[in-house]
Amino acid sequence: MTPHAPQAVVVLAAGAGTRMRSALPKVLHPICGRSLLMHAVTAAAGIDPAQLVVVVRHERALVAKHLAEHAPFALVADQDDIPGTGRAVRCGLESVTAQEGTVVVTYGDVPLLDAETLARLVADHEERGSAVTVLTARVGDPTGYGRIVRDASGAEVLGIVEHKDASDEQRRIDEVNSGIYAFDIAVLRDALTRIGTDNAQGEMYLTDVLAIAREDGRAVRAVVTDDAVLVEGANDRVQLAALAAEMRRRINERHMRAGVTLVDPATAYIDADVTIGQDAVIEPNVQLQGATEIGARAGIGPDSSLRDTVVGEGASVIRTQALLAEIGDGATVGPFTYLRPGTVLGARGKIGGFCETKNAQIGDDAKVPHLSYVGDAEIGEGTNIGAATIFANYDGVTKHRTTVGRHVRVGSDSVLVAPVTIGDGAATGAGTVVRKDVPPGALAVAAASQRNVEGWTERRREGTEAARAAREALDAGGTDAGGTDVERTDATDRPEEQENR
Repeated sequence: MTPHAPQAVVVLAAGAGTRMRSALPKVLHPICGRSLLMHAVTAAAGIDPAQLVVVVRHERALVAKHLAEHAPFALVADQDDIPGTGRAVRCGLESVTAQEGTVVVTYGDVPLLDAETLARLVADHEERGSAVTVLTARVGDPTGYGRIVRDASGAEVLGIVEHKDASDEQRRIDEVNSGIYAFDIAVLRDALTRIGTDNAQGEMYLTDVLAIAREDGRAVRAVVTDDAVLVEGANDRVQLAALAAEMRRRINERHMRAGVTLVDPATAYIDADVTIGQDAVIEPNVQLQGATEIGARAGIGPDSSLRDTVVGEGASVIRTQALLAEIGDGATVGPFTYLRPGTVLGARGKIGGFCETKNAQIGDDAKVPHLSYVGDAEIGEGTNIGAATIFANYDGVTKHRTTVGRHVRVGSDSVLVAPVTIGDGAATGAGTVVRKDVPPGALAVAAASQRNVEGWTERRREGTEAARAAREALDAGGTDAGGTDVERTDATDRPEEQENR
């Protein structure tokens, strides 16, 4: 365990959050790639508690499922029908096995609170032997906040006075209560049995524990954070948006100080769990979401959105949308490219403009340069896929897979009808529909001979602009518009002329 690691952290996440006006529980609203609750849990886990308990009630099933998916180490405790923060903490303590030591109480809607601040709270609490230590902040406008009333020496907290109950003198106090505490577990357990609901709201207030501790002659102290935004909660969507903007600013600043270039930080949306290597360049209008990883010296954007995608060192990604994809070192992607889940592009490979890929493994130095769809496929190293090639992977019932070997040249406008295999070093002529396996080194040609049906437009599209244009061209050239059918054979036996370049 880390120094001053507490015995437990209790995260309160039982409230309905009615001011959000949402069917989604407030603590599950996202901010910079995590839910409000997961920001709180991540900060709590960062101080290495022996147990981490989340108290739930509103939409209990949804919140518990979210925790099971994202923080399976967290214990779930249920708040009963008795309202109030004091009751919620008491319900949470039922899951805490320790009888001695420190327990931290925090909230599921304070997304900028970090592990460093919690660690400082716990260290101060234990080093000074306090019964209760409250995390406070000094704010310019304390209206609506509970005021911290200290003794004459300023060393101890006499109490917390709510704004509506404060005198004029107390309302001038700028130190306010965050609602985040470190408690001696034994003191907290005892005090919670002694507080009631005899108040205007009929709730069990956690702040009553401070008064009980002082009555018992125990020390109640405060730790002031210099960064008040760390303890701000999100009660509605306006506050959520403001906190998200501040979090994005801090995330961007952290990356820039670590050696990442953000050409326009105002339009760089980078989630909390994204990692970016040194000397990477992030162009304007880029979204890096989820667990995306960007390698050193990579260039991303402009106008790209990557979620849960890995980009290798020195790679270039321009005007691309990618989800659950991998892009190798030195590879290039875009512009106007869509990488769907399961796309893996090898080192120095290329997926070019107006291409879509899905569940496709594309080898080192292989290229899909233009206007192609590659789905359920494996493409070997050094292979070139000609423009407008379609991997036809679906027969209407089942998806099938296509395998293209190493150093293959697929001619432009080919259709590869899965399941099919093209062997190493093979080629297809332009416009070929490949329905059977192609042996290594073979040329697959399936294009029919061209037939020109002269005079067709004038006969079948009489009176149209096309017919008039055709007649004018024929008259100018003196060509007879008879109905002669003329056949010619394309040079499909010269695949090197069809290679996409």
